[in-house]
Amino acid sequence: MSGPEAGSARAGGVRERILGLIALRGTVTEAEPVAARMRRIRITGGDLAGLGVLPGQQVRVHVDGGLTTRRTYSLRHYDPAGSLDLCVYDHGDGPGAAWGRYVRVGDEVRFGKPEGGFVLRPGASHHVFVGEETASVALGAMLAALPDPSRVHGVIQTATAAGRLPVEHAGRLRWQLRGDRPAAASQQLADGVRALELPDPARAVAYVAGEARTVQMVRDVLVRERGWPRRSVVTKPFWAPGKRGLE
Repeated sequence: MSGPEAGSARAGGVRERILGLIALRGTVTEAEPVAARMRRIRITGGDLAGLGVLPGQQVRVHVDGGLTTRRTYSLRHYDPAGSLDLCVYDHGDGPGAAWGRYVRVGDEVRFGKPEGGFVLRPGASHHVFVGEETASVALGAMLAALPDPSRVHGVIQTATAAGRLPVEHAGRLRWQLRGDRPAAASQQLADGVRALELPDPARAVAYVAGEARTVQMVRDVLVRERGWPRRSVVTKPFWAPGKRGLE
């Protein structure tokens, strides 16, 4: 082999060596819809065994098979024996949405180690969860780690009832339907938090995630209106209109 074909093969080999150093490898073993516009994708492999994972963390997936295009997804579930579940929300366009829509059983996936500080604070006596579809995976992982439903409060918003991701302690949450109203700058979600009977903020933690302006509005309700300490409100802006993602 010589010329352009040889150059392409060398480039491919270099790419694979670099990916092997910086990314974990797994194979898709299950893929199924779990809510409107959301698929659960299970990835299994030896690289996944024995990882340190905290409820709410995320991984960065190489969605184009190369080094440059990565998208961040919260972990729905992790099994230390060597598998993890992602739930990918189909937002309509872009390489991440296409990957989540079309990835199939048998496909190989490369991704980084679990990371992120938007995680459950197990020492709190009560936990308040607020967000919409893009937050529901991380919030769901946290909810699954809480054995006592009496410690759970919160509001989760979806466009339709079919968009509700099944979560633990769902009966302790208030569920909103926004219909055609935008998820961005959601006064409806902020009002939902205003209507909550909240626990003592000195002993509680609130987890607020989703669209950036909505996250700020909800944070202001908790801190400015309800008197919560800033350190007791953990936030994660996952997206904003016109931007592909935030970190």
